[in-house]
Amino acid sequence: MTTPENPPFLSLHTAVVLLIAFVIGVVLGGLAALSGAPVALAVATGITSAGGSVPALRSLIR
Repeated sequence: MTTPENPPFLSLHTAVVLLIAFVIGVVLGGLAALSGAPVALAVATGITSAGGSVPALRSLIR
């Protein structure tokens, strides 16, 4: 089997982990916004939850 001339920028594992972390961040940020939190706090909640979920997802998804 030949190797590609241009390897992919991200591996499939990394892309899946980041995609799921993004979805988690959007959902939790949206829930925070719907609960009446200020927009800045909802954004901070989404970013924090997405970043915090990456190590757990990395170890769970193999």
